[in-house]
Amino acid sequence: MKPYHLFFDTVFKRMDPEDAHHLAFTWIGLAGRVPVLRDVVQGALAPYLGRGLGGPGSVEVLGTTYGAPFGLAGGFDKDARAVRGLTMLGFAYVEVGTITPRPQPGNDAPRMFRELGLRGLRNRMGFNNEGAHAAAASLRRLRSTTAGAQVRIGVNIGKNKTTSAENAAEDYALCARVLAPYADYLVVNVSSPNTPGLRDLQTTAELRPILTAARDAADTATSGAGLPRVPLLVKIAPDLADDDVDAVADLALELGLDGVAAVNTTIGHDLGPGGLSGPPLLERGLEVVGRLRARLGEGPAIIGSGGITTPDDARAYLAAGANLVQGYTGFIYEGPFWAARLNRALVADAKAAR
Repeated sequence: MKPYHLFFDTVFKRMDPEDAHHLAFTWIGLAGRVPVLRDVVQGALAPYLGRGLGGPGSVEVLGTTYGAPFGLAGGFDKDARAVRGLTMLGFAYVEVGTITPRPQPGNDAPRMFRELGLRGLRNRMGFNNEGAHAAAASLRRLRSTTAGAQVRIGVNIGKNKTTSAENAAEDYALCARVLAPYADYLVVNVSSPNTPGLRDLQTTAELRPILTAARDAADTATSGAGLPRVPLLVKIAPDLADDDVDAVADLALELGLDGVAAVNTTIGHDLGPGGLSGPPLLERGLEVVGRLRARLGEGPAIIGSGGITTPDDARAYLAAGANLVQGYTGFIYEGPFWAARLNRALVADAKAAR
């Protein structure tokens, strides 16, 4: 048994999943704030991230360069407080959030569950976060450092639970305006199953004003600060019917959206409340990404996620049409060296293809 798997079975598995998350998050955040330790660990685990952003395996997408294709999906670092620690471990980029305009505690505990037989996670967190202004302050501090200015950060934004569907566009616009100056890309999250009514916003009639408002707000913020335009994507659920996936792709083309992130967690299970992540999503995630690429053509980017555990899983998403890939659940089951292993394999693929 590998050392991490032994540690997981003897320590983490005996802890409440959310408590284990907070413990790991604290360790990673602290390590990322110690420059010598951070640099030594990153040099050992992820040397491809220290060779500049034009090295083997780098990806040109969304108006910038990523040192490798695999990053961390939203949900782990909700308030942008451990980004450097996470990139230290080999993630080529970190998507923070989901961030809402105002702080909110999320749903009552228990709200995170391990589905050990599936190597999955089920959560009903409910966008617990400290709010857009607190996240912006964290990102501002990070970007003010040399190391922090170089990392790639996506920012996943949502609406508060108490905001009506009619006013949802205002929430997304506020988040975009406050956070765009610090983001390499923004993701409009309308696909979490844990905020009542949120997934109803995936219909094109509801989605169009949200994306338009977020785009306008982001552009106002960055142009006013003399910063480059920030790419905007929308994240969709695996539970959408194929015709609805096509409709979102058509809307993305109509609005000139920069891309689509696919997929979020699924409610297609009978395990209890909340969205399921992990290997059960892989097949549908690949189907959705392939369908999106066929509909979008070669223009808008696709970030593929859902069920990635091994390098072959990531390769399958890239072959289906994703430009970047990301994961979260595998981090829990495979341990701190997981991202480095995946990106090392993908960088080796790129070298071999040269």
